[in-house]
Amino acid sequence: MMDSIDRINVITENDQLLEVDVTSYNADAIWILIGKGEHSVKCKLIPSRNELAYVGSVMGRELIYKRSVKQVRLDLKQQGR
Repeated sequence: MMDSIDRINVITENDQLLEVDVTSYNADAIWILIGKGEHSVKCKLIPSRNELAYVGSVMGRELIYKRSVKQVRLDLKQQGR
């Protein structure tokens, strides 16, 4: 379960762990903000084909959030959203 909906950990294509800010979320898409200030980049994570993770790319790099759509729906329900 997400401890804080404001920040999540995503994994890059070379297995680097990044903590990013969440700007908007629902079971269909999660919008994240990578970086700080004027050099930050917004990215949309969408469910993978098998709905076991959320995926997106920023500046040609793939990002993965390893939570299923089912888990995110449960998280949102538990938080009353």
